[in-house]
Amino acid sequence: MSLNDGQRDLLGEGGFETLCAHYAEHRLMHGGAVAPPLYQTSTFVFPDAEAFERRDLPQNPYFQYSRKANPTTRTLEAKLAKLERGNWARAFSSGMGAITCAINALTEAGTHVVAVANAYHPTRRYLEEYLKRFNISVTFVSGTRTEDFIAAMRDDTRVLYLESPTTGYFEVLDVPGLSAAARERGVRTVFDNSWASPYFQQPLEHGCDIVVHSATKYISGHSDVVAGMVVGRDAELGERIAREGELLGASIDPFAAWLLLRGIRTLSVRMERHQENGLAVARLLAEDERVAVVHHPGLDGVEQHELAARQMSGYASLFSFALKDQSREATHRFLDRLKLFGIGVSWGGFESLAIGGLLFNRDDTRGQWLIRLSVGLETRDDLVADVRQALEG
Repeated sequence: MSLNDGQRDLLGEGGFETLCAHYAEHRLMHGGAVAPPLYQTSTFVFPDAEAFERRDLPQNPYFQYSRKANPTTRTLEAKLAKLERGNWARAFSSGMGAITCAINALTEAGTHVVAVANAYHPTRRYLEEYLKRFNISVTFVSGTRTEDFIAAMRDDTRVLYLESPTTGYFEVLDVPGLSAAARERGVRTVFDNSWASPYFQQPLEHGCDIVVHSATKYISGHSDVVAGMVVGRDAELGERIAREGELLGASIDPFAAWLLLRGIRTLSVRMERHQENGLAVARLLAEDERVAVVHHPGLDGVEQHELAARQMSGYASLFSFALKDQSREATHRFLDRLKLFGIGVSWGGFESLAIGGLLFNRDDTRGQWLIRLSVGLETRDDLVADVRQALEG
Protein backbone atom coordinates (compact mmCIF):
# COMPACT_ATOMS: atom_id res chain seq x y z
CA MET A 1 0.00 0.00 0.00
CA SER A 2 1.48 3.36 -1.01
CA LEU A 3 1.57 6.39 1.26
CA ASN A 4 -0.57 9.41 0.40
CA ASP A 5 0.40 12.97 1.33
CA GLY A 6 -1.47 12.82 4.62
CA GLN A 7 0.43 9.71 5.67
CA ARG A 8 3.76 11.26 4.69
CA ASP A 9 3.01 14.12 7.07
CA LEU A 10 3.20 11.62 9.94
CA LEU A 11 6.78 10.81 8.93
CA GLY A 12 8.03 14.37 8.61
CA GLU A 13 9.68 16.97 10.80
CA GLY A 14 8.20 18.77 13.78
CA GLY A 15 8.73 19.78 17.37
CA PHE A 16 9.59 17.27 20.07
CA GLU A 17 5.99 16.68 21.12
CA THR A 18 4.85 16.31 17.53
CA LEU A 19 7.53 13.70 16.88
CA CYS A 20 6.48 11.82 20.01
CA ALA A 21 2.91 11.71 18.78
CA HIS A 22 3.37 11.06 15.07
CA TYR A 23 6.84 10.18 13.84
CA ALA A 24 7.31 6.81 12.06
CA GLU A 25 3.63 5.92 12.28
CA HIS A 26 1.56 4.77 9.26
CA ARG A 27 -2.00 4.98 10.53
CA LEU A 28 -3.87 4.54 7.27
CA MET A 29 -1.86 1.41 6.57
CA HIS A 30 -3.43 -0.06 9.72
CA GLY A 31 -7.07 0.79 9.19
CA GLY A 32 -6.65 4.30 10.58
CA ALA A 33 -5.68 3.09 14.06
CA VAL A 34 -4.36 5.98 16.16
CA ALA A 35 -2.39 3.64 18.43
CA PRO A 36 0.19 1.57 16.53
CA PRO A 37 -0.66 -2.13 16.27
CA LEU A 38 1.07 -4.70 18.43
CA TYR A 39 2.70 -7.44 16.35
CA GLN A 40 2.81 -10.08 19.07
CA THR A 41 4.50 -12.75 16.99
CA SER A 42 7.81 -14.57 17.02
CA THR A 43 7.79 -15.69 13.38
CA PHE A 44 6.98 -14.18 9.98
CA VAL A 45 6.33 -16.00 6.69
CA PHE A 46 7.43 -15.15 3.16
CA PRO A 47 5.26 -15.14 0.01
CA ASP A 48 7.59 -17.49 -1.90
CA ALA A 49 10.96 -19.23 -1.81
CA GLU A 50 12.68 -16.51 -3.79
CA ALA A 51 11.63 -13.85 -1.26
CA PHE A 52 12.99 -16.07 1.51
CA GLU A 53 16.34 -16.32 -0.25
CA ARG A 54 16.53 -12.50 -0.28
CA ARG A 55 15.67 -12.23 3.42
CA ASP A 56 19.00 -10.67 4.48
CA LEU A 57 19.21 -8.09 1.70
CA PRO A 58 18.68 -4.43 2.72
CA GLN A 59 15.75 -4.00 0.31
CA ASN A 60 13.88 -7.01 1.71
CA PRO A 61 10.41 -5.74 2.82
CA TYR A 62 9.63 -8.76 5.01
CA PHE A 63 10.45 -9.49 8.62
CA GLN A 64 11.91 -12.85 9.67
CA TYR A 65 12.02 -13.33 13.41
CA SER A 66 11.33 -10.99 16.32
CA ARG A 67 14.75 -11.50 17.88
CA LYS A 68 16.13 -9.63 14.85
CA ALA A 69 13.31 -7.18 14.08
CA ASN A 70 9.58 -6.69 14.48
CA PRO A 71 7.24 -4.01 13.06
CA THR A 72 6.25 -2.74 16.52
CA THR A 73 9.86 -2.64 17.66
CA ARG A 74 10.93 -0.96 14.41
CA THR A 75 8.47 1.89 15.02
CA LEU A 76 9.85 2.40 18.53
CA GLU A 77 13.43 2.41 17.25
CA ALA A 78 12.70 4.93 14.51
CA LYS A 79 10.90 7.24 16.92
CA LEU A 80 13.61 7.22 19.60
CA ALA A 81 16.37 7.67 17.01
CA LYS A 82 14.58 10.77 15.81
CA LEU A 83 14.11 12.14 19.34
CA GLU A 84 17.82 11.66 20.09
CA ARG A 85 18.75 13.13 16.68
CA GLY A 86 20.36 9.87 15.66
CA ASN A 87 20.19 7.85 12.46
CA TRP A 88 19.42 4.46 14.01
CA ALA A 89 18.35 2.86 17.29
CA ARG A 90 18.18 -0.67 18.67
CA ALA A 91 15.80 -1.74 21.43
CA PHE A 92 16.76 -4.23 24.14
CA SER A 93 15.04 -6.18 26.88
CA SER A 94 16.74 -4.15 29.65
CA GLY A 95 18.95 -1.16 30.19
CA MET A 96 21.86 -3.43 31.00
CA GLY A 97 21.24 -5.32 27.75
CA ALA A 98 21.69 -2.03 25.90
CA ILE A 99 24.72 -0.92 27.93
CA THR A 100 26.65 -4.18 27.67
CA CYS A 101 25.91 -4.46 23.95
CA ALA A 102 27.28 -0.97 23.31
CA ILE A 103 30.45 -1.68 25.29
CA ASN A 104 30.95 -5.08 23.65
CA ALA A 105 30.55 -3.65 20.16
CA LEU A 106 33.39 -1.19 20.74
CA THR A 107 35.93 -3.33 22.60
CA GLU A 108 38.00 -6.43 21.98
CA ALA A 109 40.56 -8.43 23.93
CA GLY A 110 43.46 -6.33 25.13
CA THR A 111 41.70 -2.97 24.89
CA HIS A 112 41.02 -0.40 27.59
CA VAL A 113 38.00 1.60 28.78
CA VAL A 114 37.93 4.92 30.65
CA ALA A 115 34.74 5.40 32.67
CA VAL A 116 33.29 7.88 35.10
CA ALA A 117 33.61 6.46 38.62
CA ASN A 118 30.10 7.43 39.71
CA ALA A 119 28.43 5.24 37.09
CA TYR A 120 25.36 3.07 37.50
CA HIS A 121 26.55 0.29 39.80
CA PRO A 122 25.75 -2.70 37.50
CA THR A 123 27.56 -0.91 34.66
CA ARG A 124 30.56 -0.46 36.88
CA ARG A 125 30.49 -4.11 37.90
CA TYR A 126 30.34 -5.18 34.25
CA LEU A 127 33.33 -3.04 33.35
CA GLU A 128 35.35 -3.91 36.43
CA GLU A 129 34.53 -7.57 36.96
CA TYR A 130 32.97 -9.24 33.93
CA LEU A 131 35.23 -7.85 31.21
CA LYS A 132 38.34 -9.13 32.97
CA ARG A 133 37.73 -12.57 31.46
CA PHE A 134 38.24 -11.01 28.02
CA ASN A 135 41.41 -9.14 29.04
CA ILE A 136 39.66 -5.78 28.81
CA SER A 137 40.81 -3.29 31.44
CA VAL A 138 39.13 -0.19 32.82
CA THR A 139 40.23 2.99 34.56
CA PHE A 140 37.62 4.79 36.64
CA VAL A 141 37.94 8.56 36.96
CA SER A 142 36.56 10.23 40.06
CA GLY A 143 35.29 13.77 39.93
CA THR A 144 34.47 15.93 36.94
CA ARG A 145 37.77 17.40 35.70
CA THR A 146 38.13 16.92 31.96
CA GLU A 147 41.91 16.76 32.23
CA ASP A 148 41.67 13.74 34.56
CA PHE A 149 39.69 11.80 31.96
CA ILE A 150 42.18 12.76 29.23
CA ALA A 151 45.10 11.72 31.41
CA ALA A 152 43.51 8.29 31.93
CA MET A 153 43.36 7.57 28.19
CA ARG A 154 46.03 5.26 26.73
CA ASP A 155 47.05 4.05 23.30
CA ASP A 156 44.80 1.00 23.75
CA THR A 157 41.78 2.97 25.01
CA ARG A 158 38.75 2.34 22.81
CA VAL A 159 35.80 3.59 24.88
CA LEU A 160 35.07 6.61 27.06
CA TYR A 161 31.98 5.77 29.12
CA LEU A 162 30.10 8.72 30.62
CA GLU A 163 27.07 9.64 32.68
CA SER A 164 26.13 13.25 33.26
CA PRO A 165 24.67 13.93 35.75
CA THR A 166 26.45 11.05 37.47
CA THR A 167 24.91 8.39 39.65
CA GLY A 168 24.61 9.20 43.32
CA TYR A 169 26.07 12.71 43.42
CA PHE A 170 24.56 14.02 40.14
CA GLU A 171 27.72 15.81 39.08
CA VAL A 172 27.88 17.34 35.59
CA LEU A 173 30.68 16.62 33.13
CA ASP A 174 31.84 18.77 30.22
CA VAL A 175 30.37 16.44 27.61
CA PRO A 176 31.33 18.39 24.45
CA GLY A 177 34.89 18.82 25.71
CA LEU A 178 35.28 15.17 26.69
CA SER A 179 33.80 13.78 23.49
CA ALA A 180 36.02 16.07 21.39
CA ALA A 181 39.12 14.98 23.31
CA ALA A 182 38.15 11.34 22.87
CA ARG A 183 37.58 11.74 19.13
CA GLU A 184 41.03 13.30 18.69
CA ARG A 185 42.49 10.12 20.19
CA GLY A 186 40.34 7.70 18.20
CA VAL A 187 38.22 6.84 21.26
CA ARG A 188 34.46 6.32 21.00
CA THR A 189 32.23 7.98 23.59
CA VAL A 190 29.26 6.07 25.05
CA PHE A 191 26.83 8.17 27.07
CA ASP A 192 24.08 6.97 29.43
CA ASN A 193 21.27 9.49 28.98
CA SER A 194 18.71 7.76 31.20
CA TRP A 195 18.62 10.62 33.74
CA ALA A 196 17.81 13.52 31.41
CA SER A 197 15.98 11.62 28.64
CA PRO A 198 16.12 13.03 25.09
CA TYR A 199 13.67 15.72 26.18
CA PHE A 200 16.25 17.51 28.35
CA GLN A 201 19.54 16.39 26.76
CA GLN A 202 20.73 15.03 23.40
CA PRO A 203 24.33 13.81 23.79
CA LEU A 204 24.82 13.06 20.07
CA GLU A 205 24.57 16.82 19.55
CA HIS A 206 27.48 17.18 22.01
CA GLY A 207 29.70 14.85 19.99
CA CYS A 208 29.03 11.48 21.64
CA ASP A 209 29.07 8.41 19.39
CA ILE A 210 26.50 6.23 21.15
CA VAL A 211 23.68 7.00 23.57
CA VAL A 212 22.27 4.31 25.84
CA HIS A 213 19.10 4.36 27.92
CA SER A 214 17.47 2.39 30.62
CA ALA A 215 14.11 2.87 28.91
CA THR A 216 12.54 1.41 32.05
CA LYS A 217 12.86 4.89 33.54
CA TYR A 218 11.49 8.12 32.06
CA ILE A 219 10.96 6.83 28.52
CA SER A 220 8.46 4.29 29.82
CA GLY A 221 7.29 6.41 32.73
CA HIS A 222 4.72 3.91 33.98
CA SER A 223 6.84 1.41 35.95
CA ASP A 224 5.41 -1.50 34.00
CA VAL A 225 8.18 -2.44 31.55
CA VAL A 226 11.91 -3.23 31.65
CA ALA A 227 13.77 -2.17 28.49
CA GLY A 228 16.85 -0.46 27.06
CA MET A 229 17.85 1.49 23.96
CA VAL A 230 21.04 2.19 22.02
CA VAL A 231 21.11 5.14 19.58
CA GLY A 232 23.77 6.46 17.22
CA ARG A 233 24.54 8.08 13.89
CA ASP A 234 27.42 6.13 12.35
CA ALA A 235 26.01 3.40 10.08
CA GLU A 236 28.89 1.00 10.69
CA LEU A 237 28.40 1.30 14.46
CA GLY A 238 24.71 0.61 13.93
CA GLU A 239 25.53 -2.62 12.10
CA ARG A 240 27.83 -3.68 14.94
CA ILE A 241 25.14 -3.01 17.52
CA ALA A 242 22.58 -4.96 15.47
CA ARG A 243 24.91 -7.97 15.25
CA GLU A 244 25.65 -7.89 18.97
CA GLY A 245 21.96 -7.61 19.77
CA GLU A 246 21.00 -10.50 17.51
CA LEU A 247 23.70 -12.86 18.79
CA LEU A 248 23.44 -12.08 22.50
CA GLY A 249 19.66 -12.34 22.44
CA ALA A 250 18.73 -9.43 24.71
CA SER A 251 16.03 -8.37 22.25
CA ILE A 252 12.98 -6.50 23.42
CA ASP A 253 9.65 -8.29 23.09
CA PRO A 254 6.93 -6.64 20.97
CA PHE A 255 4.59 -5.91 23.89
CA ALA A 256 7.34 -4.11 25.82
CA ALA A 257 8.09 -2.08 22.68
CA TRP A 258 4.41 -1.20 22.39
CA LEU A 259 4.33 -0.05 26.02
CA LEU A 260 7.34 2.19 25.38
CA LEU A 261 5.60 3.74 22.39
CA ARG A 262 2.69 4.53 24.67
CA GLY A 263 5.03 6.09 27.24
CA ILE A 264 6.85 8.24 24.69
CA ARG A 265 3.61 9.99 23.73
CA THR A 266 3.54 11.78 27.11
CA LEU A 267 7.32 12.08 27.66
CA SER A 268 7.51 15.85 27.36
CA VAL A 269 4.49 16.47 29.60
CA ARG A 270 5.79 14.08 32.25
CA MET A 271 9.33 15.49 32.20
CA GLU A 272 8.04 19.03 32.73
CA ARG A 273 6.05 17.89 35.78
CA HIS A 274 8.96 15.80 37.07
CA GLN A 275 11.19 18.89 36.81
CA GLU A 276 8.68 21.08 38.62
CA ASN A 277 8.08 18.60 41.44
CA GLY A 278 11.73 17.65 41.81
CA LEU A 279 12.94 21.23 42.10
CA ALA A 280 10.23 22.06 44.64
CA VAL A 281 11.34 19.22 46.91
CA ALA A 282 15.05 19.95 46.35
CA ARG A 283 14.58 23.62 47.27
CA LEU A 284 12.73 22.68 50.45
CA LEU A 285 15.61 20.42 51.47
CA ALA A 286 18.28 22.99 50.54
CA GLU A 287 16.67 25.52 52.86
CA ASP A 288 16.23 23.16 55.82
CA GLU A 289 18.75 23.43 58.64
CA ARG A 290 18.67 19.67 59.22
CA VAL A 291 20.05 18.99 55.74
CA ALA A 292 23.80 19.07 55.10
CA VAL A 293 23.84 19.12 51.30
CA VAL A 294 21.54 18.59 48.30
CA HIS A 295 22.98 17.10 45.10
CA HIS A 296 20.76 18.49 42.34
CA PRO A 297 22.29 20.24 39.29
CA GLY A 298 19.20 22.38 38.80
CA LEU A 299 19.54 24.31 42.05
CA ASP A 300 20.70 27.91 41.66
CA GLY A 301 24.08 28.53 43.18
CA VAL A 302 25.26 24.92 43.28
CA GLU A 303 28.57 24.01 41.73
CA GLN A 304 28.29 23.20 38.00
CA HIS A 305 24.79 24.68 37.68
CA GLU A 306 26.00 26.94 34.88
CA LEU A 307 27.54 24.01 32.99
CA ALA A 308 24.36 21.98 33.48
CA ALA A 309 22.25 24.82 32.09
CA ARG A 310 24.44 24.99 28.96
CA GLN A 311 24.23 21.27 28.24
CA MET A 312 20.65 20.51 29.24
CA SER A 313 17.36 22.26 28.65
CA GLY A 314 15.92 21.08 31.97
CA TYR A 315 16.27 18.73 34.91
CA ALA A 316 14.87 15.37 35.85
CA SER A 317 13.56 14.60 39.32
CA LEU A 318 16.13 12.11 40.60
CA PHE A 319 18.59 13.58 43.11
CA SER A 320 20.17 12.94 46.49
CA PHE A 321 20.81 14.72 49.75
CA ALA A 322 22.50 14.10 53.08
CA LEU A 323 21.21 14.88 56.54
CA LYS A 324 23.46 16.63 59.03
CA ASP A 325 22.84 13.69 61.32
CA GLN A 326 24.79 11.09 59.36
CA SER A 327 23.70 8.14 61.46
CA ARG A 328 22.00 5.07 60.08
CA GLU A 329 19.18 5.65 62.54
CA ALA A 330 18.45 9.18 61.29
CA THR A 331 18.44 8.01 57.67
CA HIS A 332 16.03 5.17 58.45
CA ARG A 333 13.84 7.45 60.56
CA PHE A 334 13.42 9.86 57.65
CA LEU A 335 12.66 7.09 55.16
CA ASP A 336 10.20 5.34 57.46
CA ARG A 337 8.23 8.54 58.06
CA LEU A 338 7.60 9.14 54.36
CA LYS A 339 4.04 8.42 53.28
CA LEU A 340 3.90 9.18 49.53
CA PHE A 341 7.44 8.02 48.78
CA GLY A 342 7.76 4.27 48.67
CA ILE A 343 11.06 2.66 49.64
CA GLY A 344 12.21 1.00 46.45
CA VAL A 345 14.81 0.92 43.70
CA SER A 346 14.44 2.19 40.14
CA TRP A 347 13.12 5.63 39.28
CA GLY A 348 11.54 7.66 36.50
CA GLY A 349 8.02 6.32 36.92
CA PHE A 350 4.86 8.13 37.90
CA GLU A 351 5.34 7.22 41.56
CA SER A 352 7.74 8.75 44.09
CA LEU A 353 10.45 6.50 45.52
CA ALA A 354 13.23 6.79 48.08
CA ILE A 355 16.27 4.78 49.12
CA GLY A 356 18.99 5.70 51.57
CA GLY A 357 22.10 4.86 53.48
CA LEU A 358 24.06 4.09 50.33
CA LEU A 359 27.59 5.07 49.45
CA PHE A 360 27.18 4.94 45.69
CA ASN A 361 30.82 4.47 44.73
CA ARG A 362 33.60 2.58 46.44
CA ASP A 363 36.12 5.24 45.41
CA ASP A 364 34.18 7.96 47.20
CA THR A 365 35.87 9.55 50.19
CA ARG A 366 33.07 11.87 51.28
CA GLY A 367 31.52 9.20 53.47
CA GLN A 368 28.01 10.59 53.23
CA TRP A 369 24.95 8.48 53.95
CA LEU A 370 22.93 9.68 51.00
CA ILE A 371 19.18 9.60 50.63
CA ARG A 372 18.09 9.36 46.99
CA LEU A 373 14.66 10.63 45.99
CA SER A 374 12.85 9.95 42.74
CA VAL A 375 10.12 12.58 42.74
CA GLY A 376 7.05 11.40 40.87
CA LEU A 377 3.93 12.96 39.40
CA GLU A 378 1.82 13.36 42.52
CA THR A 379 0.55 16.81 43.52
CA ARG A 380 3.53 19.06 44.21
CA ASP A 381 2.23 20.46 47.51
CA ASP A 382 1.54 16.94 48.79
CA LEU A 383 5.09 15.84 48.01
CA VAL A 384 6.60 18.89 49.67
CA ALA A 385 4.44 18.38 52.75
CA ASP A 386 5.43 14.71 52.94
CA VAL A 387 9.15 15.49 52.90
CA ARG A 388 8.69 18.31 55.39
CA GLN A 389 6.92 16.10 57.92
CA ALA A 390 9.54 13.37 57.47
CA LEU A 391 12.28 15.89 58.29
CA GLU A 392 10.40 16.97 61.39
CA GLY A 393 10.61 13.43 62.66
